Amino acid sequence: MHLKQIIEEKRAWRAHMARVKALPEDYQLVYREIQKYIFKAGPVEPNASIDLLAEIVQLFWEGAAAGRTVLEVTGDDVAAFCDALID
Repeated sequence: MHLKQIIEEKRAWRAHMARVKALPEDYQLVYREIQKYIFKAGPVEPNASIDLLAEIVQLFWEGAAAGRTVLEVTGDDVAAFCDALID
């Protein structure tokens, strides 16, 4: 991996996390738990996990914009929500 690629990936990750931090607090809390779960039980390739997390953030943004609670977006069983996304 080249230094330039590493720097670009770090920039992308920081931008991703800035989007997470701009979400409502309840969405941030659930995102952090999902992130832990995905990194432990998710796709083997790191880029696949990051892509999945980016999709979740987009889904959360849409839910927050629509005035829905985070559990209305994920359902009451957040682990089942994650498993469905991984499959």
